Order: sequence, then C-alpha cells, then structure tokens
Amino acid sequence: MKGWDGFVFSFLNSEVMWRYLPKIAEGFLLTVLLAALIIVCGLALGLLLAVLRAFGIRPLNWVIIFFVDLFRALPPLVIIVLLFFGLPALGLGFTGFQATWLALTLVLMAFSEEIFWAGITAVPPGQWEASRAMGMRFLPTFFLVILPQAVRITIPPLTNRTIAITKGTALGSVVGVAEILGSAQSAVAFSSNPSPLTLGAIAYLLLFIPVVMLGRWIETRFAWRR
Repeated sequence: MKGWDGFVFSFLNSEVMWRYLPKIAEGFLLTVLLAALIIVCGLALGLLLAVLRAFGIRPLNWVIIFFVDLFRALPPLVIIVLLFFGLPALGLGFTGFQATWLALTLVLMAFSEEIFWAGITAVPPGQWEASRAMGMRFLPTFFLVILPQAVRITIPPLTNRTIAITKGTALGSVVGVAEILGSAQSAVAFSSNPSPLTLGAIAYLLLFIPVVMLGRWIETRFAWRR
C-alpha cells in the first residue's frame, strides 16, 4: 500500500483510532491533572523564594541563587531520570507521576523565581520611598505596595514560561507515565500502527491551543494596562 492510501492506513486509521480513543482520553485527563499540579506548585514555590530573597539575608540568598541556577541549567529530562532511577538507591522511591511532577515543578520554580525577582527589582525605587515617607514599615510596603506591582509586571513572561514547562509533561512517558504521549506510544505498540500518535497530537492541540490563546490574551491585556 503506497501513496495517500498508505498514509491514511498508517496515520489516519479510523478503526485503530476509535479502538484506542478511550486510552488517549485517559492520558489527556492525566496530562491536565499533571500540568495543573506543576503550575500551582511551581509558581507558588517560585514566588516564595523571590519573597525570601527580597529580605536580603545574604547566606539564604546564596542558597536560593544556587538552587535556582542549578534547576535552570539542568534539562528537565535529566532531573526526571535522576529522581526516578537515582533516588531509590538512597531509599527515596518515586512513581513516574511523582518524579515528573517534582522535576517539572522544580524547573518552573527556578524560572518563575527569577521572573518574580526581576519584577520586584523593576518596581521604581520611588515606590519604596513614598511608602516609607508615609510611615509604612518594610513588610507592609513590600506586601501591599511592591509585590502587587511586581506580580502584575511578571504575568506575560510567567505565562510563556508556564506554557513551555507544562508541555514538558510529555517527558513523563520516559518513566512510564500514561499521559498523552505515553498512552499513544503504548497504543502504537499494541496496534502496530502509528495512528494513535495522530490522536495524541490532536489531544495536545486541544489542550494547549486554548492555553496559548489565553496566554496571548493575558499578555495583551496586561501590556496595554501597564
């Protein structure tokens, strides 16, 4: 079978796609759950580190900078493999889902900390001075005046970074996570037909096109109001 018929049989085989559609749907839901956990935990930890760094405690800042630079430098796949295959030797075992969640959370934490910190330092010094002139101490000034402005500034770059990191959920297939790509690869192995990969690609489009559109809307909105 050659030409267009061969392409359809290999990548658009309706019988195979229909048979494995429920499996891809399960992978889709698992990917949504994994992405949501990564976003919530990664952004929360990144914000926490940026806030701690703002207190100017030098030894603590050195530790924060070290860990942030470490997880920005390491490829996410390397972190996943180290967590899944390396830590059991130390008595710390992780499932594939947990290893992927933790690895991508740490990567998002590192990048978001730098973005939040850049937002904090981008707030004009006059904001600090005006608050101090009104008699506000450091903590009220930071949390009520500086941090809200910093977060608003960082929303567009955070949106882009979040989208980029959450697409990395596909790396979970390396450690047996049955997300979209893992489910599709398993279906290909059982069916001896690559059509489930087409289903997987469609699932990724259904998941991330709305996210990308939302991110573009957020970027435009905050860029216009800033």
